Amino acid sequence: MIEFLTQYITWWHWIVLGILFIILEMATGTFITLGFGIAAVVVGLLDLAIDMNILAQLILWILFSVAVITVLFKYFKSQPTVSNTGQSDNGFDTKGTVTKTIEAHSRGKVKFDSPVLGNSVWHASADQKLDIGDRVTIQEVNGQLIKVIPLPNSN
Repeated sequence: MIEFLTQYITWWHWIVLGILFIILEMATGTFITLGFGIAAVVVGLLDLAIDMNILAQLILWILFSVAVITVLFKYFKSQPTVSNTGQSDNGFDTKGTVTKTIEAHSRGKVKFDSPVLGNSVWHASADQKLDIGDRVTIQEVNGQLIKVIPLPNSN
């Protein structure tokens, strides 16, 4: 069986397989099939230069696949996964004053001492009732709604 496969699977089969894996990668975006594709192209080029049997080709393909996938994951793991484009962390520690009563798990309004993400007045929610004049700080931002918590010295 190995002799049959060695005779009928040639170098260009590996290159075509590699190109198919690379095309498949465009649909998945996992980098796994990209690693398989790059390794298959390399094995095809090596088989063109050095005549190898199918067993050696498969072993090289597995080793190259693991190496390429490892390199890709190491490189892309060091890249930031979340983009802060158009966002700013500045102002999240800004204090504010409730200008429209916030019922528990409901909306109200808060005017912050300095702009937060470009605005001073925001719709806000809280886990507890907050009255007009209560001092608050930001707990989290959910789209266009800011969740606030009362300052420790506030009621």
